[in-house]
Amino acid sequence: MARRNTYREDEVLETPFDYRHLLRASVYIKKYLGKMIFALVLSAIGGITGLFGPMITQKALDEAIPNKDVRMLFTMVALLCISFIMSIIFTTVRSRIMVNVSQDIIYDIRKDVFKHLQELPFQYYDDRPHGKILIRVVNYVNSVSDMLSNGLINVVLEIMNLVFIIIFMFCVDIKLSLVVMAGVPILAFFMFWIKNRQRKAWQQVSNKGSNLNAYLQENIVGARITQMFAREEENAETFATLCERCRTTWLKAVMYSNMVWPGIDNIAVWVRAAVFIVGLIFMGQGQVSLGVIVAITSYASRFWQPIMNLGNIFNNFINNIAYLERIFETLDEPVTVKDAEDATEMPDIKGDVTFENVTFAYEEGKDVLKDVSFTVKAGESVALVGPTGAGKSTIVNLISRFYNVEKGRVLIDGQDIAKVKLHSLRSQMGIMLQDSFIFSGTIEDNIRYGKLDATTEEIIKASKTVCADDFISRFRDGYQTEVKERGSLLSQGQKQLISFARTLLSNPAILVLDEATSSIDVQTEKALQQGLNAMLQGRTSFIIAHRLSTIKNCDKIMYVDQGGIVECGSHEELMAKKGYYYRLYTAQMDDIA
Repeated sequence: MARRNTYREDEVLETPFDYRHLLRASVYIKKYLGKMIFALVLSAIGGITGLFGPMITQKALDEAIPNKDVRMLFTMVALLCISFIMSIIFTTVRSRIMVNVSQDIIYDIRKDVFKHLQELPFQYYDDRPHGKILIRVVNYVNSVSDMLSNGLINVVLEIMNLVFIIIFMFCVDIKLSLVVMAGVPILAFFMFWIKNRQRKAWQQVSNKGSNLNAYLQENIVGARITQMFAREEENAETFATLCERCRTTWLKAVMYSNMVWPGIDNIAVWVRAAVFIVGLIFMGQGQVSLGVIVAITSYASRFWQPIMNLGNIFNNFINNIAYLERIFETLDEPVTVKDAEDATEMPDIKGDVTFENVTFAYEEGKDVLKDVSFTVKAGESVALVGPTGAGKSTIVNLISRFYNVEKGRVLIDGQDIAKVKLHSLRSQMGIMLQDSFIFSGTIEDNIRYGKLDATTEEIIKASKTVCADDFISRFRDGYQTEVKERGSLLSQGQKQLISFARTLLSNPAILVLDEATSSIDVQTEKALQQGLNAMLQGRTSFIIAHRLSTIKNCDKIMYVDQGGIVECGSHEELMAKKGYYYRLYTAQMDDIA
């Protein structure tokens, strides 16, 4: 049976080569413009010094050798060596300067992209594979940094070299110089023909590489699930397909790129052959000397070198402009959840929470919440129950303002949270998710994540309160145990207990527990209940729990369904109503029995 490939492709960019991207990138160049100009001056001096070589050779061939002037010949050789050494010195110094500039530009772009990614709303990450985001921060920035530093300087430098070569060449002989220049129109036509083909080919490489990276990252993270469902062969087939697409598009792009150098080189060879033929004809007529032919031939070789270099630079620009477009596409992604221009600091939160006619949808036209209104008083504990996808997590996400409400308002202590600064709001909230994320580093670092100035004593106290100290102390290195990426050395229950300690340590005014005990065994949960009661004491709390027995003592229980709150009351009140909650609770108790 044919297997459907559900992996989403990047859209193909069909916009023309846009030099405005380079102009926009100038913001990263301006900081280092002084260093780049200094490097350019050094390169120009080194290049001009090297251009005296053919003139020195001509003088040696036409004067020193025919006149058997040994002293003059040695002088010419010495001058030739000096010009060569000076050229090497200036080029080396320039290279060291530009290496530093290139790394500085990489740092600046990565810093800006990462900072912007930190501010983007949850919706951005919901819609994109993380691997495609990762490749933009790492691979694409590496690719464009050299283009923005050495690439731009080399463009100016090679143009200067070309101008100086033409000047020196015409100073030697005008007629043979015109023979050299006759190849330029042919080259211009060739470059125009190949330009767009290269750009489109390398954009395809960018797209296919992004797809491959995203699929690889997704499968590394989901390796356990792959093995659980014996999906190794199917995933390998999909990966092989993506690799083949990368290979095909890469070979096509490289084919066009590799046509640039041979094309220019072929034109250069035919031009040099024409110089020799015309030069020998003129030499037979006594119009030029052997030294002039050798000098013009040497300048002809040098004349095509900067053109070839410009072709390679242009080739590099074509290759990397697609990456630059992707980077700016990320930087242009709007930060939809951000501080309003007149936003104020959120005062110390007491804990009153109000929803006023709130409507919200993740996708346009598909409302998850419709005209929802409720009020929770400071210090109350509220449980949110209901079927999967009813909007329980959406409610707590809106309280933390991870998404903007479409209609209505969310108020804390009577203040519209859309008009307060995000940091001042979220820093006073503690959120425990079902999927407890653990960062690479030590257990102590993870617990301290929400309160960087916490002492070791405070960390241990918080851990003991939530029953995490027992298993942490059993590790050989205790709180200094390295937990690796995503807490790979810990069980899911241990991750949740560490997350509990991290949340408690931050001392939040409003606490959100979203299936926070789902991976903790019943025995540990019973021991943890005392710590949970301590966490809930004096705090407004919202609890989403699958096991209804754990939320019986909440002040309010809200049954969420059909885009709103269909029932609200204490456990006893809702059981007496014999409505939605009653049916859910009794069904769960029957299953347990």
